[in-house]
Order: sequence, then C-alpha cells, then structure tokens
Amino acid sequence: MTVDSIRFGIIGAAGRGNSFARSLQAHPNTVVNALCDIQEEAVRTHAAEIDVEHVFTDAEAMLDSGVVDAVVVGTPMHLHAPQSIMALERDIHVLCEVTAGVSLEECRDLVCAARRSQATYMMAENYAYMRPNVLVQHLVRAGLFGELYYAEGAYIHELKELNERTPWRRRWQTGVNGCTYPTHSLGPVLRWFETDRVVAVCAMGTGRHYRDPRGDRYGMEDSVTMMGRLESGGLVQIRVDMLSDRPHNMVHYALQGTDGCYESADGYQAVPKIWLRSRSPQPQWEPLENLQEFLPEHWRHPPEAALQAGHGGGDYWEVQDFVDAVQAGTEPPVGIDAAMDMTLPGLVSQQSLAQGSTWVAVPDSRNWT
Repeated sequence: MTVDSIRFGIIGAAGRGNSFARSLQAHPNTVVNALCDIQEEAVRTHAAEIDVEHVFTDAEAMLDSGVVDAVVVGTPMHLHAPQSIMALERDIHVLCEVTAGVSLEECRDLVCAARRSQATYMMAENYAYMRPNVLVQHLVRAGLFGELYYAEGAYIHELKELNERTPWRRRWQTGVNGCTYPTHSLGPVLRWFETDRVVAVCAMGTGRHYRDPRGDRYGMEDSVTMMGRLESGGLVQIRVDMLSDRPHNMVHYALQGTDGCYESADGYQAVPKIWLRSRSPQPQWEPLENLQEFLPEHWRHPPEAALQAGHGGGDYWEVQDFVDAVQAGTEPPVGIDAAMDMTLPGLVSQQSLAQGSTWVAVPDSRNWT
C-alpha cells in the first residue's frame, strides 16, 4: 500500500461485492482493506483467501472504524440507498451496485446526501462498460449515427429459482409491478444519448402467468415494457422480463439515428450489426467488429485483469473510472444525477402501471437540493 492508496471496504463481500475485489486489487492506487457481510464464516474465509486484514459483519461498524476511505456497496437492492447514505454522511466515497434505490423518497434522500458530502458517489452500471456498448458510444460521439431518435434495451433473465435462494429478489424485483431492474438496459442507451434524460414514461405489462413454489402470483407482471420520452423528443423502449420461461437475453439493444442504426446480438447466433451511411450509402448490415478502430486505446489492448473481470470487462473499467474520479475530485461517468436518470424511470413506471398505463412525468434529480 502506497501513501496515496485509497483504502476500500466491500459491503456484501460474501455475495455480489466479492466480484469487485480482483479489479480493486489490480489497481495500483487501491487496497482492499476491509470486507463486510452478515455471513460471517463466508466473509472471513474470503478475507483469508485474498489477504484482507479487517472483517466486519455490520456495515455501520466498518464505516466508523477508520480503516476505509471508500466502499463498494454490493448488497441487495433495498440496502443500496441506506448504506450509500451512511457512507456519504461520513465523507466516504461510494461505488454502489444497481439500482441506486427502490423508492423515489430514498432516492431523494440519497441525492441530498451526495450533495452535502465531500465524497464521490458513482453507480456501478457495468453494462455501459461492455465492449459493444462502448464502441457504439464512440461511434455516436464521432457523429456517425447522425441525430439519434430511438433506442431499445431489454433485460430478459428468468429468475424464478434464484428468487427462492435470494428472497430479496422475490420482494424487490419480482414482487413489485414495474420495470424494477431497468439500469442494465437503460444505462447504456442513456450513455449513447449523452446529455439526454427520460422525462416521462408509460409502462405496460402482459399479465401474470406464473406462480412461486407457495402458489402465490408474482407482484410483477411477467414482461413489463416501459416507453420513455426523452427530453430531446426521442423515444426509448425498455423491457424487463425476469419470469417468462425462455432462454436468457440480457443484452438486447438497438439504436436508430438519421444516418445509422445498430442492433445487438440476439443471445443465440447473430453477431452485433450496424449500418452507417458514411460507410454504405445504401442500407446494408455489417458486423460491428469491423469498426474496432473507434474503440479507445485501452479497450483495444486491455490488460489481463480486464479480460478476467466480470461482465465482459465492465467490472474492471468502472472501477478504473471511479478511482480516477476520486483521485481527481471530478464527477464520475455515472455520478449521482446520471444514476438517478437510470433509476428513476423504473420507479415511476410503477405509478404508470398502477394508473392503467398512463404517461407519468419523471422528476429531474438536478432540481433536488
């Protein structure tokens, strides 16, 4: 550990938080100094495996210990905002898993805590860091799509069995009727649209066709589609389906502009494909891989640690961006307002469904002080 190293603690280190340890340890300016999880035996075993000195079973105790400068919040969804707020109130930097919060009220509290704090907050939306999504983002920045006006994203991931092993999902993901887990789909899309945001949503569901092992119907309709009107006038379509019996397809995306369009792989045989007017006056597909020269240098020649990281290297690169922002004192790519732009539409979709699929305005966190 160097004098300038950022001392990290991981909350939820026996679960999802565990996956961040390798990327943090690969960074020259960070050290994993503490692990925390309510599963004491598992977290102590993990700490011994990766040589971490400090182990906690209570998040607040770790935050008060003086041994961490920053934390990864890798706990179940309903703990994200409360634990992030606890850290920010102590001026401890936060890299938090998705979503940022599970209610509009706690999201407002989180935004206010981030505004008051001297620490940096970033939401760990790793799908925005996947290689194809990064490449499309740079093609957009190069102006090759023209004016953007439509996009799609879908997270189709059947989770009924996992609901039983992780009961929080049964409550907060499939127990609530709405687009409850939108950020993996909406996050990359909003990165493409850069400064745009969703200002209103209209959500529709398919009804309920499945029951859990106790015979209860799920609170979430099987497949929920959320239409989002962008501030620019564009339209995004986001589908979340965690119940339908079918193969997974967690990375469906499409993008349409005046001078180009893109469609992701379909989860089976197709490859990501793109048409750009500047490369072909007549519309015809070509593989996205043909445009690798538009990737940033670090993506064209990634280190081994990035290749080994989860979510196609996304876990590694988001850690790099977070650490850079903390050290420079700058706003991270998915800072507090960007995190709200990705989270709030899904929360408002619950209101839309409850009101018969009416259009409902999405608040702008930039107005929360």
